[in-house]
Amino acid sequence: MSDTRKPISRRSARPIRFEPERSEWQPWLENLDDGVPKSSATSEAEEETRGEPRAGLTGRATAGLLAISIIFGAVGGAGATYFVLGGNQGSGDIVTQIRQTLTSEQSAIVNVAERVSPAIVTLEVTTASGEGVGSGVIYSADGWIVTNRHVVEGATDITVHLKDGRDVNGTIYGIDTLTDLAIVKVESTDLSVATLGRSRDIQVGQTAIAMGSPLGVYTNSVTAGIISALGRQITTESGRLDGLIQTDAAINPGNSGGALVDSSGAVIGINTAISNEGAGIGFAIPIDIARPIMEQALAGVPLSRPWIGIRYTSLDRRTAAQNNLPVFQGAWLTPGTESAVVPGSPAEAAGFADGDIVVKVEGEAIDELHPLQDLLVQYSPGATIVLDVLRGESVIQLSVTLGTRPNQ
Repeated sequence: MSDTRKPISRRSARPIRFEPERSEWQPWLENLDDGVPKSSATSEAEEETRGEPRAGLTGRATAGLLAISIIFGAVGGAGATYFVLGGNQGSGDIVTQIRQTLTSEQSAIVNVAERVSPAIVTLEVTTASGEGVGSGVIYSADGWIVTNRHVVEGATDITVHLKDGRDVNGTIYGIDTLTDLAIVKVESTDLSVATLGRSRDIQVGQTAIAMGSPLGVYTNSVTAGIISALGRQITTESGRLDGLIQTDAAINPGNSGGALVDSSGAVIGINTAISNEGAGIGFAIPIDIARPIMEQALAGVPLSRPWIGIRYTSLDRRTAAQNNLPVFQGAWLTPGTESAVVPGSPAEAAGFADGDIVVKVEGEAIDELHPLQDLLVQYSPGATIVLDVLRGESVIQLSVTLGTRPNQ
């Protein structure tokens, strides 16, 4: 993709210097104290020198002040250096606290790597067009693995490399119809299992640890960073992905399908994509979106996603302002060349109309961190739920029975 950023204008090599204006003697300020004039006797010497410009500091005085400044600056710098290097070892030593914090964070990452890495696998995939490599996460001891759809789709053969050195054959149990996920099954037991967390509880700025097999060569690699943002939307070769976690923990080709883990060792996302336009921009599918199909596989039922059959735009302040909408959060049914309501869909049966704005799902508000898709995946096809819909100036409630999302 071409880079459309405009070149940055550069500053001149010669910096602009702003000189202070020269101060002039102002005789009317001589007798002012706090702005109130005071009368005083003036000597003849003062009267004679009043008409001449006043001289500044002499060269010796200036040199003296400079020397004093250097001495005090050196003393202050030495004190600061002494402090930073551990000269002050009291109970309130901030340096010690910083060192302890860094050591604690490093220890947490080491512990997470030791606990979780046995549950991270490398997938060697053969397709009609060639071979590829990706990663996966074991989430059940009897051989259930979650990975990315783009890693295994179209596979004619899958070899799963376990950390203990074993190689086992894998088969595709199911492909997700909503996002870039798939479930792979291996015929093994007593496998190491990753602990699943809750992505709804994560916060921007917290520690994020990416685990996988970058480039298919550096297996069981661990990189660390932070959660950079939540609720990201990107477009990939597979289509649009919503509600993603953004992280600066290094994610490379081959990491796809690996785990994004928090500092407690719980999996909070499945690594899925990176930005080709910048460094340190990776994306993971929240584990709360993956969890329903993972549970369906354990139950032995086909993978399925709920579907209501609408085309919509996720609102933000800018979109709302540009279109004079009364709210800036929700799912806006925006018709294009065809209606925003899919004919024959559950939404049509429920009475949805173009221009409606869905603002709540079962009483839970739709916002940037809780888009419509994320709220719907909590429910199974066939369930009946109530949606709050803004139509014109009124909020109405529509009851809809969820269908099964068709294959994309």
